[in-house]
Amino acid sequence: MIGQLISWGLKNRIIVLLCAAGLIAYGIYAVKNTPVDAIPDLSENQVIIFTEWMGRNPQIIEDQITYPLVSNLQGIPKVKNIRANSMFGMSFVFVIFDDDVDIYWARTRVLERLNYAQRLLPEGIVPTLGPDGTGLGHVYWYTLDAPGYDLGELRALQDWYIRFALQTTEGVSEVASFGGFEKQYQVAIDPLKLNYYGINLMDVSAKIKANNNDVGGRKFEQADIGYIIKGVGYIKDIKEIENITLKTVNSIPVRVKDVATVQMGGELRLGIIDENGEGEKVGGIVVMRYGENAKDVIERLKVKLTEVEKGLPPGVKFKMAYDRSDLIDATIATLKDAVLEEIIVVAIVLFIFLLHVRSALIVVITIPMSVLISFIMMSWFNISSNIMSLAGIALAVGDLVDAGIVMVENALKSLGGESE
Repeated sequence: MIGQLISWGLKNRIIVLLCAAGLIAYGIYAVKNTPVDAIPDLSENQVIIFTEWMGRNPQIIEDQITYPLVSNLQGIPKVKNIRANSMFGMSFVFVIFDDDVDIYWARTRVLERLNYAQRLLPEGIVPTLGPDGTGLGHVYWYTLDAPGYDLGELRALQDWYIRFALQTTEGVSEVASFGGFEKQYQVAIDPLKLNYYGINLMDVSAKIKANNNDVGGRKFEQADIGYIIKGVGYIKDIKEIENITLKTVNSIPVRVKDVATVQMGGELRLGIIDENGEGEKVGGIVVMRYGENAKDVIERLKVKLTEVEKGLPPGVKFKMAYDRSDLIDATIATLKDAVLEEIIVVAIVLFIFLLHVRSALIVVITIPMSVLISFIMMSWFNISSNIMSLAGIALAVGDLVDAGIVMVENALKSLGGESE
């Protein structure tokens, strides 16, 4: 069989050369389109459900949120396992699917069950799906270099401008903010004053919520001109909260400022972010979408960062904290160097022992062609180019030339013997 194949190849050199050219072209295409990452993604095929109910202890979270969700998510097709974690004010449910399940099909099935399970949760509690990324999706970290700015101002800039702008980058699933203070209006109520005026704590909350709203009216026509009437009620500063009326006592209004102190403060923090011992920082973590090419996503992100930086306040700049593209480039460079060095060494050794340039070229050509064929197979089986797969190719290059050396050496001796 092998002899017939060799004989056919010698008789049909044009066809063999055309097939080789086609493999090279297809291999180059596969190299350019195969996803590139630094490390292989071995994380489980999972969908994360996050539910927030601030102020409640883990036991209440477990009984009223985590347990109803887990019990109603049972029975979803192709689910291997369901795990959960109840924390102070937060619940996490991890639905683990089989490895061959499409992640977006899985997210759709989980969302269908959530629509039913939500009716079992406390009023106003809405569970949300986590980003369509994996545990290795953190491809880029950045901080804001802004001397003289307040941490609250930087966090507001990150949450309401930078994060939304970067999320429009193709291949980015989420931009998670970290550090700083999340600004909020804080109403510190005096319970003695509430008792004195006979006001319920929930009434204060309801009054503030009701007064923080715009209401619509109807169209009013005058002199053949139509005017749209609306009531403007959104809170814009602390004084507007202080002047909200809670009740009337003897025709005298009791306002929020009479029973409480209103101030601008920061959300309760469970930790801080420090960079190189230089102090607290504000920044973001860019999470790559599932199955995307990490190198391409980072390149597009850097272009977007340059555009966004033009709209930042004076003195505010981006500072890179972690960039996975450095490791990716180093991994690719290692493979290139290894293949090139092995080609040179094999060519020199073959020429020294065979003293025949054409025979040496036959073996040398098999090295890049074998690498290109490997990338074609990786593309077929959806295997990314990472430090493990590329290292395997680099190690295999030394082995794949053995058979070629033996065949060429025997062919050269046989042809030499026949000529003698």
